[in-house]
Amino acid sequence: MQRLRSPHDREILRLALPALGALAAEPLYVLADTAIVGHLGRPQIAALGLAGTVLSGAFTVFNFLTYGTTAVVARATGAGRHERAARLAAQALWLSLGIGFALLVVLEAAGAPLLRLLGGHGRSGHDALVYFRIAAAGLPAALVALGGQGYLRGVSNLRRPLEIVVVANVANIVLEVLFVYGLRWGIAGSAAGTAIAQAGMGIAFTRELLRPRSASRRPSIAEMRPMMRVGRQIFVRTTALMASFVLAASVCARMGDAEIGAHQIAYQLFILLALVLDAVAIAGQVIVGRMLGAGDADGAHAAALRMIGWSVVVGGVFAVVLLPLAHVIPRAFTGDPSVLAQAAKLWPFFALMQPLGGAVFALDGILIGAGDTAYLMWSMLAASAAFIAIAALSLALSWGIVGVWVGLDVLIAARLALLASRFAGRRWAVVGYA
Repeated sequence: MQRLRSPHDREILRLALPALGALAAEPLYVLADTAIVGHLGRPQIAALGLAGTVLSGAFTVFNFLTYGTTAVVARATGAGRHERAARLAAQALWLSLGIGFALLVVLEAAGAPLLRLLGGHGRSGHDALVYFRIAAAGLPAALVALGGQGYLRGVSNLRRPLEIVVVANVANIVLEVLFVYGLRWGIAGSAAGTAIAQAGMGIAFTRELLRPRSASRRPSIAEMRPMMRVGRQIFVRTTALMASFVLAASVCARMGDAEIGAHQIAYQLFILLALVLDAVAIAGQVIVGRMLGAGDADGAHAAALRMIGWSVVVGGVFAVVLLPLAHVIPRAFTGDPSVLAQAAKLWPFFALMQPLGGAVFALDGILIGAGDTAYLMWSMLAASAAFIAIAALSLALSWGIVGVWVGLDVLIAARLALLASRFAGRRWAVVGYA
């Protein structure tokens, strides 16, 4: 049973609340994007469902720029190596820019065949490609924002990322309304608003990464290596997770526009709630990394237990609130009866996923903060394999959207089992900077 008070609660809340604001801002703007585009018609929301899933996946698989930077900087800070943490800020900028521009080139070249491969066709396929090509231009700036958030979290400054992200996302919504409805650019206006807002956010985080004083700000592979080691394993782990959701979108697209539209609504709500739960995981990354860097393994374990408990409680509250709203919440995004019918089918599986997800996200943050990312990578690959099998059967045996979301529940449950066993063994609690 979750105790009412703990000496770790104050620190968890101090870190988690601003992280919650910054994390929630991103999916809230995507939900607003979904509502703005959704009211243009079924082909447009289907297009956003496909293109948006691919772009979100491409963005999310590089979240190691945040998580890897946070883990390394927090451990350096805990060990008292502040000048080292300042040097890592500049390296995070160069690494983010290099990956961002390379990703942009690849996606612009591969956009059309990739969307066709994933089931894009007809009017919705054309609109998906339009959205994809324009919105992809904002990716380099978006990756700089990831690196900037990672550094600021690592030094326990979570207020500044909140300020930047909120301003950028409010600007995005204003631009989208202007472009889509004021200038009547349609789905292209939605993509343009996103790209412009991301550019402004990238500039703001560049200033933060160049602010700390260090002996050198020049690019250095040796200086980047700790982030790249952690990042490589987080990259594989996140790629496997996002590939599962991309596969889910692809299977739904092959079932029909109604299925992919319903999946888009539930998926974006899942991202919103997942990132709300991930606020505690971010506190886990900072607190566990800092405590282990300072040599306090027992304190790190006690704080981790508390964070897991809070995440499960919050996830349980989400499930209780969501279950009776299957015929209410989706109507905020579309009035199409076919899409609403499919959303009602998947809804119980989406709602019941939340408490399991709460535990998984907390464990993720704890093990990332501890640098135990190799285990995270292999456990994610194993869980994804289980989902792929169920998704393939859903399409082959006509299980419909219910089969896809049952598979996603199995994915989360498998991750929980694997991560919980690792946490219980305490092999992750290695102290010291190295």
